[in-house]
Order: sequence, then C-alpha cells, then structure tokens
Amino acid sequence: MDLRKLKKLIDLVQESGIAELEVTEGEERVRIVRGGKPAEVTVNMPASMAAAAAPVLAAVPRLAQPAETKIDGHVVKSPMVGTFYRAPSPGAKAFVEVGDPVKVGQTICIIEAMKLLNEIESDKDGTIKGILVENGQPVEYGEPLFVIE
Repeated sequence: MDLRKLKKLIDLVQESGIAELEVTEGEERVRIVRGGKPAEVTVNMPASMAAAAAPVLAAVPRLAQPAETKIDGHVVKSPMVGTFYRAPSPGAKAFVEVGDPVKVGQTICIIEAMKLLNEIESDKDGTIKGILVENGQPVEYGEPLFVIE
C-alpha cells in the first residue's frame, strides 16, 4: 500500500470520528482503530514498506478528548451514517439557517448514504438555535445535527 494512501486513511479516521477502519489490498492489510486514547494503527505489510511508513505514522498528531457540552433545547440527531448537506445542491440556498422558524415535517438537511440522498425533517416546531455540523461533514448515527428552541 502506498504511503500517501496510508496517510490519507489515518487522516480520514481522525477527521471523520469513525472508530475503526480496515482496508485489505491483496496481501497488504491496514487496520486503524480510534478509541479514548490516541489513534492506534495496526499495519500488516512487507518489512521494506514498514520501515518507510514509520515517519508517516510518527507524524500523526495525538487526538484530544472532546469536552462534554450541555446543549439547551431540542436536539435533532442523525438517523443514519452518511454525509451531511445543508442544501439540496452545491451553490443552492441552505434548507435552514440559525434563527429560521421550522415546522414538523419541514426538510432541514440531507444525509447522503450509499449514493442515496435522504431528506431529514424537523421533528419539532420551533426556531433553529444552532447548526452543529459543517456542510459536507461525515456524520454518525445519533450524532447531534441541529438544536431547535
């Protein structure tokens, strides 16, 4: 496995918040596990590549534990794993902005999962108090997306 791919996989795990990633290409296998401690990387590859990968693995920054934060208001959580989008298409106006009123059943975002675009609807009447996810960011099941007041 090419060192650039290995570095990209490590970055993907760090940025996305996923707990574990395993990739197998032919005889080479890479397993990256992230837990409460800094990212643990297990690599099974030829000795010549392992020596070359050491500087890349040593350069991976340590992850800090996210601080627990108290959120006031109703939290709309992701019903699935996927990619969060605030608008129906690139360049289009976002479904909602902070301060916008929303009604039950109103589309507030899209989550793309397995090439399918799933409209996520508000489950409460109110006003958008906060948007907790960046456009294009991967989200996990149960991850807070919006706060409605």
